[in-house]
Amino acid sequence: MKKIILQISAISFIILILYGCKPRDEQRTERSENSAIPGLVKKGNVTQLIVDGKPFIILGGELGNSTFTSMESMEPVWPKLKALNLNTLLAPVYWELMEPEEGIFDFALYDQLFNEAEKNGLKVVVLWFGAWKNSMSSHAPSWVKKDQVRFPRIRDNKGKSHEILSPFSENTLTADRKAFETLMDHIRKKDKNHNIIMIQVENEIGMLPVARDYSDAANEKFEEAVPAEFVNYLKKNKDILVPEFQQKWAANGFRDTGTWENIFGKSVYTDEIFMAWHYAQFVNSLVEYGKKKLPLPMFVNAALNRPEREPGTGYPSAGPLPHIMDVWKAGAPLIDFLSPDFYFPNIEYWCDLYTRQENTLFIPEHVFDNTAPAKAAFTIGHYESLGFSPFSIESIQDTANHPLGRMYHILQQMVPMIADHHGQDKIEGVLFDKEKPERILQMGNYELTARHSYTLGYEGGSRSEVWDPSGAVIIQTGENEFYLAGTGIVITFKNILNPEMNVGLLKVDEGKFDKGEWKVIRHLNGDQTHQGRHVRIFNNDFVILRFELYDYN
Repeated sequence: MKKIILQISAISFIILILYGCKPRDEQRTERSENSAIPGLVKKGNVTQLIVDGKPFIILGGELGNSTFTSMESMEPVWPKLKALNLNTLLAPVYWELMEPEEGIFDFALYDQLFNEAEKNGLKVVVLWFGAWKNSMSSHAPSWVKKDQVRFPRIRDNKGKSHEILSPFSENTLTADRKAFETLMDHIRKKDKNHNIIMIQVENEIGMLPVARDYSDAANEKFEEAVPAEFVNYLKKNKDILVPEFQQKWAANGFRDTGTWENIFGKSVYTDEIFMAWHYAQFVNSLVEYGKKKLPLPMFVNAALNRPEREPGTGYPSAGPLPHIMDVWKAGAPLIDFLSPDFYFPNIEYWCDLYTRQENTLFIPEHVFDNTAPAKAAFTIGHYESLGFSPFSIESIQDTANHPLGRMYHILQQMVPMIADHHGQDKIEGVLFDKEKPERILQMGNYELTARHSYTLGYEGGSRSEVWDPSGAVIIQTGENEFYLAGTGIVITFKNILNPEMNVGLLKVDEGKFDKGEWKVIRHLNGDQTHQGRHVRIFNNDFVILRFELYDYN
């Protein structure tokens, strides 16, 4: 016995030498980076996605829902994705195609599609279209849809059923979980190069046309006491809950015992909280079983709620939305992060909401419009996000010289530098249009006034009623050294520590990164810098600038 204790002590001592003197975040980073499986690590206050042992930023595109269902459908798409300079494809896997008969799984199609993605140099984020896709259960197999006794639907407050599987069915959970677990096991066995880097679990979960399920099983749960683990989360995080949710609880006196209506009061928002908890518990069970097979990062996405609308009637109730973020965090702790899908214009407002509670920002779906390139740069810079992905990426016909491809081209070159400076308050992003043409930033000892290039009045578009969007990433790499990558930006400078000093441009170069090495394409001065007064990229130019500042009396 003494010998065994000594051996254990020796092992513990070795572990202490290896890891004991390092902060826990560094230990986790070291172990993750040495692993071939993609994973998330913390660097400062930023979460990084590690792929092939290096930080990776998703410059992605999500396919339309039905494109990734045959080799023939995808054949004309691959060249488009290459022309747009994507590094990642977001593609759905249908439960109905993967398990056409109960217990019989067919991966032949998806194996071919995933192999083709790898041949085209694309990483893949798998979107699991299981029990729910855009609230509905349209992608469940026919054997699930037809057996409504075994796999019951939700019922509205008038007793009518809808094509939405009830999360209160143990049979539905077991079937969906088995399919998802089998998918993850198949990926583990087949994807030896770890080309599949993340998993979205279900798609835009939400309750319609009312805020909660009124089936017998749901009603029974609604009358039960709120689960202890949720109450404990509430009490532990009472002072730091997101304000909207905290206010709902406070309005009922912060009660912490009893049924859902006892604790939160009688309202449609209580119905939403109740459903969110059970949706989250359902998904958490899938993630638990899936990660046992292959621990890839897993997230959920949300169709955003329309302000001033009620859940169920005005938007899909109970999805992973910012005002009920705490319910999802408590009910599904194994989910790595919650993500917004964007079809509303005010991206900064929503991203601010989705970065509360230390939630990692990733935008898996954004309407593919003319704002997408600028917003990609802005979110990757300002929020240091995991990445960006417009929806229906294959829908455009002319990919040659497309603004998104040009933006992705320069951002891809910047990825190593962005990753090196993550979590150090050295990175910023800007996004401009006519309504918001200017932003003042503080970076190191300098105040940067960044504006839309149309504010100069040089470009034809500056006289338009609606300005083309512009955006960029700015990185401070030294006390006086900066890199700027984007389009439609002009920047002037002030010295914060000594406002009486003038700030000049010591050097400005346009260049590119070639295999990580900076190469100057041309040195800029004179008219290109307004005789040393500003740094500028005109709109519809997509370039990288390196510039140095200096102070003078």
